[in-house]
This record gives sequence, C-alpha cells and structure tokens, in this order.
Amino acid sequence: MTFTVIIVLLFAALFCGMMLSTEIGRRIGQRTLRCNPDGLAKGIGPVEGAVFGLLGLIIAFTFAGAESRFENRRQLITEEANAIGTAYLRMDLLSPDAQPELKDLFRRYLDTRLAVYRNVEDAAATKATLEKSAVLQAEIWKKSVADCERPGAAKHAGILALASLNTMIDITTTRATSQIDHPPIVILLLFFSLSLIGSLLVGYNMSVNERRHWLHPVAFAAIISLTVFVILDLEFPRRGLVRVDLADKPLIELRQSILESQQSNQTAP
Repeated sequence: MTFTVIIVLLFAALFCGMMLSTEIGRRIGQRTLRCNPDGLAKGIGPVEGAVFGLLGLIIAFTFAGAESRFENRRQLITEEANAIGTAYLRMDLLSPDAQPELKDLFRRYLDTRLAVYRNVEDAAATKATLEKSAVLQAEIWKKSVADCERPGAAKHAGILALASLNTMIDITTTRATSQIDHPPIVILLLFFSLSLIGSLLVGYNMSVNERRHWLHPVAFAAIISLTVFVILDLEFPRRGLVRVDLADKPLIELRQSILESQQSNQTAP
C-alpha cells in the first residue's frame, strides 16, 4: 500500500468520523430538546470557543511546522550539492596520481546519494544504497588522508581538502535526521480528537433545526480533513503528492558536470 493511499484513507476516515460525530451531536441535542423545555444548554459559548480556538492553534502549529521542515529539506539538498562540489574541486589540491581514482569515487558516491532518496518507499533498497554510500564515503576519506600524509605533501592543501570532505560527510547525517523529523504523535492525536469534538459541538448546535442542513457540517469536515491531508503530505515529501524531487536538480547538474569533466580529461592529449 503506497503512502498516498494511506493518507487518502486517513482523510476519508477523519471525514467520516467527523460526519458521524456531527450526527451524534445532533441526536444528543434533539434528545435534550425533547427532555428539556428550556432548550439547549446555555452558557456553553466559552467552552465551544476554547475547543475551536485550540483546534485553530493546533492547525496553525502543525501546518507551519510541516512547511518549515519541507523548506529545510529542500535547502539541505542544495547544501549537500555545494558540499560535494567543493570537496570535488579541492581534490585538485592532492597529488596528480591520486586524483583520477578519487574523482571516480566521487562520481559513484554522487550516484548513490541521488539513488538513496529516489524510492524511499522501498526500505530494503534504500538501506542497501545507504550502506553503499557509506562505504564509498569511507573509501574517499581513507584515500584522501593517505595522500595528505605522504612525504612532501603540502600541509595547507591537505587541511583544505579534508575540511571540505568533513563537511560533505556531516551533511549526510543532517539530511538523514531531517527525514525523521516529524511532530510528536500526540500532536496528531490531539488534532484528530479536537476535530471530532468540534464536529460533535457543531451537530449539537444544529439540532434546533427540524431538517438536516448538510452544507456547513460537510464543509467543516472536508476542510479539516483536507488540512490533515496536506500536512501529512508536506511531512513526507518523497512519498505523497507534494514532492521535493525537483530540489534534486543541483545534485543532478553536479553529477553531469563531474561526468563531463572526467570525459574531457580522458580525451585530452
């Protein structure tokens, strides 16, 4: 079952749950009207205001957080492209004998970094690609350190090269952490609970009408459910309808640049 199907089912479940809560609230209100000649309970306005105010606050909090994390993930892709590009260029500071192998390792490493986030729904393939990426990362570091420690190597060149490699390695951890950075589950549970309680109050207040009026409860349930759908889609931008794939363009362009550079060096006399 794909992630999009899952959040569509959640959307449908919340919508149906809210409509059911509205109907329950309406029946409670009608029973109150039959048993109480004074009508519905008075003085509950502040309670309703608190419930809907808190619901609005939770919506704003979760939506703003999801949008912020979405933008952060896009920014991290650009930062990784910059880090890899800088580290690749600084390989020119190492000995000419070490450069061809290291630059080829860089191309293969960049291929794995692109592949890691290409199909995140395939957990086994993603894990295997991450492991391959880590092996290439360690190999680049090991060979770079070995070249920097060779007799006669320029000390300042080694410092610059290894510093850029360190940044390139660190950004992978930052990106991996950003993929699991989501709001606590209790926030989502509170969101769902307040939505159902709010629907119950809507149905209760509409019980004074003899006939059912569907427009307002359906619109309320649809808007809240759609908001949850968008929030969850933003939280998982590699899985749903909202995609962050276009942000991979700097990495794709960097790979093409590296490939063209290597081909040019191979054809040069």
